[in-house]
Amino acid sequence: MNKYRTHNCNELRKKDVGSKVLLSGWINKKRDHGNLLFIDLRDNFGITQCIIDKENSSFSKLEKIQLETVIRIEGNVVNRSTETINKEIDTGEVEISIDNFKVLGTCQELPMPVFSDQEYAEEIRLKYRFLDLRRKKIHENIILRSKVISFIRNEMNRLGFLEYQTPILTSSSPEGARDFLVPSRLNPGKFYALPQAPQQFKQLIMVSGFDKYFQIAPCFRDEDARADRSPGEFYQLDLEMSFVEQEDVFNIVEKLLVNTFKEFSKKELIFDKFPKISYKDALLKYGTDKPDLRNPLIINDVTEIFLRDDVSFDIFKKLVKLGSNVRCIVTKNTKNNPRSFFDGIDKWAKDQGASGMAYFTLEKEKSISAKGPVGKFFSEDSLKELMKKTNAEVGDSIFFACGKLKELQRITSLARDKIANELKLIDDNSFAFCWIVDYPMFEEDEQTKKIKFSHNPFSMPQGDIDKINFKKPLEILAYQYDIVCNGIELSSGAIRNHIPELMYKLFSIAGYEKKQVDEKFSGMINALSYGAPPHGGIAPGIDRIVMLLANEKNIREVTMFPMNQNAQDLMMNAPSEINEDQLKELSLSLRLKK
Repeated sequence: MNKYRTHNCNELRKKDVGSKVLLSGWINKKRDHGNLLFIDLRDNFGITQCIIDKENSSFSKLEKIQLETVIRIEGNVVNRSTETINKEIDTGEVEISIDNFKVLGTCQELPMPVFSDQEYAEEIRLKYRFLDLRRKKIHENIILRSKVISFIRNEMNRLGFLEYQTPILTSSSPEGARDFLVPSRLNPGKFYALPQAPQQFKQLIMVSGFDKYFQIAPCFRDEDARADRSPGEFYQLDLEMSFVEQEDVFNIVEKLLVNTFKEFSKKELIFDKFPKISYKDALLKYGTDKPDLRNPLIINDVTEIFLRDDVSFDIFKKLVKLGSNVRCIVTKNTKNNPRSFFDGIDKWAKDQGASGMAYFTLEKEKSISAKGPVGKFFSEDSLKELMKKTNAEVGDSIFFACGKLKELQRITSLARDKIANELKLIDDNSFAFCWIVDYPMFEEDEQTKKIKFSHNPFSMPQGDIDKINFKKPLEILAYQYDIVCNGIELSSGAIRNHIPELMYKLFSIAGYEKKQVDEKFSGMINALSYGAPPHGGIAPGIDRIVMLLANEKNIREVTMFPMNQNAQDLMMNAPSEINEDQLKELSLSLRLKK
């Protein structure tokens, strides 16, 4: 028999009454009733209530013991009285009558309580992450993460994929985020880079003749933290397939995600077959390429309305003539909403750095009119045209914003979410997946005005390669795609460019000479020259998938040992200084900025 336990703390039931047992775990809570002391003993699996009376010689010792001390309890399983049954826990019908106990691990005074899930400052939580992880909610999140990863692995095997590992020490890439660099002792003055993703390696796996690859891959990027992105490192489900088109990748990923989300959540999946939205349409209808499709509100471009002679809203008319655009959001049947709702949205928009949001409500007595601060500037004919263009009806309200395109997209996207939340239009008990497709291959840099890759430089351009107009690079679309769920981007992917001559041509548009491509991507460009199959893939983020399934807003809540916002590990004191001997061994010296 194991000397620490005969059962775990979630295992005992009424059938075990009368049994003599050993349990080991942490003291989660204590309740002293004078003659009786109740102890909730917790392990990885759950909680068992234990009880000891004052006559027991161990009573006074247990009474003084610190919470979170690790103990072993020996005792008998007994029924709880009817009025003390706890239906909140699986062991709630029984308890352990303690005969004796032994301390297995002492505990100092706690810097934060473990038995509650109340919020604590990030600094405390991350410095004492080992205590934070004992708390019920986050402990269950990490267990969920493990189960999700195991499920995904099994599904990928079932779908015909094989798992391969790619190198962690590799070469630096000129694209994407900043690399984490690792100095080479054996090659003084040279550096490895930790992979931002296994992008080149997984393509090389396809060139090597392996048909379907996947990996739960660690990725490293020296970038700032966000709620949905950990600084430093994260994990993704990296996959690649040979002899596929875009739709083949979609079919595999949809099956995987539908099965995963149905397995681990009771929330409704709005789409089993994910809708496809072009990048251009996404920016027009939702103001972003990460739309939350649980939100029914649609953004409409109504710039032309403000060029009409029978619209006298001069502020917008002047801006439109100077090159601005006007977009609007229609809210259905909001004629009875209080004035404070409309003014609140206008004030909120100003707080976001915009000039505000104009609005009115459509009415009809003898004729169609608009009630609201700017309603008087619109004729009946212009209102009818507006209603036709936006599918608005009498009783609906319309919010307007005017500005340069990028700023207009930003504020209308935020307003769409803000208004939907105010009107309680979003069903929190659902998941809405979609594909964003038809990304432009190139974009213009706002500062330098030079052409650069907009997404992934290794993507295949759309259309007949022999007929692509390379003189108009901003019109070239790529077989690139993102998958989005509830407004969160889970992944980017692409059908890859496997033709070296075409790759040189595309890189030249972005300002790279052939020699630079050969130097930076020598392994890949060389491999593609020896018979490469058409291939494509994607890499959904594991952290974000689990974050959605756990119903968390911050990725830290589903990551075992995250860094803080400044990319510091407060628990292990990383990053840390290194001594002179280590620097000398690496042929390095430091010149720190003042």
